[in-house]
Amino acid sequence: MSFQITPARSSRVTKPKRTSAAAAMGLRRSVSSPSSTATLRRKSSQSSNSTMTSSSTWEDDDEKLDDMGLVASIAADLNLRDVPQYIEYIQNNMFDQLPTTGAGMSSTRIPEVLNFRRVLPPIVTVAHIDALASSATATEREIAELSRAGILRRVIIPRRGLGAAAIGDGIVSVREWQKRVEAHPDISSDLKEQYISTLLTNPTKQSIPNTAFSPSSLKILTSTGFLTTATSPSHLDTRTTSFATTQSSNPLSSLSTSASRHAAGSLGAVGGRAASTHIPGGVVVSPSPSSHHGNMPVTSYYNFSLPNTGAHVKLVTEARAHFLSLLAKRKFKEAPLHVLKELWDGGVPASKAQLEIAEKKRARKEFKGVLAGRTKKWKVFFGLRFEWVLAECVGAGLVEVFETGVGKGVRVAG
Repeated sequence: MSFQITPARSSRVTKPKRTSAAAAMGLRRSVSSPSSTATLRRKSSQSSNSTMTSSSTWEDDDEKLDDMGLVASIAADLNLRDVPQYIEYIQNNMFDQLPTTGAGMSSTRIPEVLNFRRVLPPIVTVAHIDALASSATATEREIAELSRAGILRRVIIPRRGLGAAAIGDGIVSVREWQKRVEAHPDISSDLKEQYISTLLTNPTKQSIPNTAFSPSSLKILTSTGFLTTATSPSHLDTRTTSFATTQSSNPLSSLSTSASRHAAGSLGAVGGRAASTHIPGGVVVSPSPSSHHGNMPVTSYYNFSLPNTGAHVKLVTEARAHFLSLLAKRKFKEAPLHVLKELWDGGVPASKAQLEIAEKKRARKEFKGVLAGRTKKWKVFFGLRFEWVLAECVGAGLVEVFETGVGKGVRVAG
């Protein structure tokens, strides 16, 4: 028997390939072009990015997230106990710090942002407080008690949303209100004292008659923004009925009961002449010409207000809309919390390590990303924080925060 093995008799024996001496020594050179080098670099950077992404639990894939229950409260500070603390926390965490030098903020834009923040009225929406508090009912009860005590004041702006999504339903500290009045240069000292006295003696009223001030004083207060003319009865928006008082467990019960006993469209259907005591911000309706007593003239009314309230409403309205648009672009109208935050920030580096890398690339003129100052967060929203806008949308019932088992997710409510 022959033990000679040849390639013809066994397919498992292969002929060794010849290698050149240069290849054996590792000196073989590959032909490359600038385009191929750039491709290799691009693939290398993409692979490193994918490695960083895969290191996190979530990937930026538009996939359905696991739902393991809603998050009851999104408050980051668990030491908050009452409404004044919530107000202070919300105001102190509204904006991010200005970007570092060279982040796309011009020398004129920086003072513009700072001035906008300075003149913004200290209004906090009730929806925002509800997002941080554990009980909305207890919060409403506390707001009503503090309002009657003259510590807080409710600010109602009609035609600014319905129900929980109302942007015009806000809370202001009376102390902060007084500071704004005292610091205004266009109001005399006597008028300041008169205005503050009227404000304190009417802690729950939204409107006052024109007889409370002289015509010249009314002109000054309206021009400075501390008073606005009340809406006439013919232009009364029925959506203001959503802003009901909090003195009962069912705020709308007294209003609905009153409306059921009167004809639609009548004054009694909206609570009668005492409607302002049932609906915060409701217009105190002036008597009709037919109800004059003797020669008593028709009385006009003015609402208490704060300067630049329109800027606050515009900022919150546009921020909510943009936040929802980020979720609307996704297939299931939901996203991991960290992905949504990155979208809100405009994809700029967030961590300290990423900022250092971006700074080094910028120094070498290799940075090709978006500068922080040129993102929508800074160009439109003056650096409004992601967590702040999230709480606004959660409290308004526009979005929901839920647990996925590996973190939090956000989705469009309903």
